[in-house]
Amino acid sequence: MDRVPVLELDGVLLASIQTELTDATVVALQEDLLDRAAATGAGGVVIDVSAVEVIDSYLARVLTEITLAVRMLAARTVVAGMRPAVAVTLVEMGLDLPGVETARSPAHALEMLARR
Repeated sequence: MDRVPVLELDGVLLASIQTELTDATVVALQEDLLDRAAATGAGGVVIDVSAVEVIDSYLARVLTEITLAVRMLAARTVVAGMRPAVAVTLVEMGLDLPGVETARSPAHALEMLARR
C-alpha cells in the first residue's frame, strides 16, 4: 500500500499527496496525520492536494474528518493547492468541506498557520 509521506516543519505537519489515492491510502493518511499530530503536539497540518486531479465524495469526507479530529487535538488543518477544476467539480457535485481552511499553495498555508 502506498503511503503519503508526512514531514514536520517547525511544529507543522505537511503531507503532500503525490500518488494515486486509493481508499486504503486515504485511511492510512488519516491515521498517520492524527497519530503524528498527537505525538508531536503539532500546531497545524497542511495537506497539499496540488497533484490531485479528482477529489471524490469519500476523499472530501475524510478531509473534513481529518480537520475535525485535528481540531480536537488543538491544531488547525489547511488544505493547499486545490486545482480550479477540482474546486468546480466539488461545487457541481454539491460537496462541501465544512470547517476546512484552504490556501493557494503549501507556502501560503504555512503563512496562514504562522499568523495564528
